[in-house]
Amino acid sequence: MQRLKAKGVPFAMATVVRTVEATSAKPGGKALLDLDGNILMGWVGGGCARGAIGKAARDSIKTGEPQFISLRPQELLETEGVAAGEVRDGVHYSRNGCPSKGTMDVFVEPVLPLPELVICGTGLVAMALADLADRFDFKVSVHAVGADQGTNVTPGFDFDTSDFVVVATQSQGDKDALRAAVSSYHRYVSFVGSIRKFETIAVKLSAESPDLAPNLAKVKYPAGLDINAITPDEIAMSILAEITQLRRANLTVRGAQDV
Repeated sequence: MQRLKAKGVPFAMATVVRTVEATSAKPGGKALLDLDGNILMGWVGGGCARGAIGKAARDSIKTGEPQFISLRPQELLETEGVAAGEVRDGVHYSRNGCPSKGTMDVFVEPVLPLPELVICGTGLVAMALADLADRFDFKVSVHAVGADQGTNVTPGFDFDTSDFVVVATQSQGDKDALRAAVSSYHRYVSFVGSIRKFETIAVKLSAESPDLAPNLAKVKYPAGLDINAITPDEIAMSILAEITQLRRANLTVRGAQDV
């Protein structure tokens, strides 16, 4: 689990919570499953259970929501008036085709990488945002021109993420930072500054690199929700609130890496 987390690889934990009659796995049995539903380690039953648990792992990782699965023999499903694949009161029912005809309930929980937040700049707003985001379970990295070695700030604007990027350079490398932010896909890019300032920089970037125009059109400016923020801390709060709103409304998962 620690190795997967360190690599930023999503996975799922399946735990057997209840069994009835004969089953190969018993309550407390656990397994780690990868993005494709393959068991990496542990034991939650044989082939009769693995298909349903693997599908639940794939779905839970995709949606970010846990699943409770009840594998039951066909006769029991018919007696209780439920069909395999049906979801009722939060329980996902599946058919257990094993000759043992046991019942097994399994809780499948996704474990997703922390979302990344790239902050360009080291001004008051940038530092307030970095401090605040760290407390809300974001993987934060700060980039700036002329950053000193040995600090937590990475020199330049060479970053790689598909999550959230905030350009808060405030006249310290604005154009270079914005160019880096719109050169590839990100779920969210925002610019800390006035409308006129952003549009002036965007026009210059579009003239230099016309292919950047579509991504420039997606940049949120000014950054943050409109809460009449004035101070750096208030502006940082409004930006993080906007990011959190997007984060919770549209859970997505980055592709898995080899472990």
